[in-house]
Amino acid sequence: MIKKYGFTILGLFVGAIAGYLYYYYIGCASGSCAITSKPINSTIYGSITGGLLVNIFQK
Repeated sequence: MIKKYGFTILGLFVGAIAGYLYYYYIGCASGSCAITSKPINSTIYGSITGGLLVNIFQK
């Protein structure tokens, strides 16, 4: 299973870290942004984006 989905799992982890770092360093000053207002939202969004991005390059 890890051999089949290893790159996708790696993309999820890297995307989650990138999403949290985006929240931490850039974030949303007003608090009304849907994705970057809370760290969990940006982390989930980043992990989904990272997983999908890695899947583009797999057969």
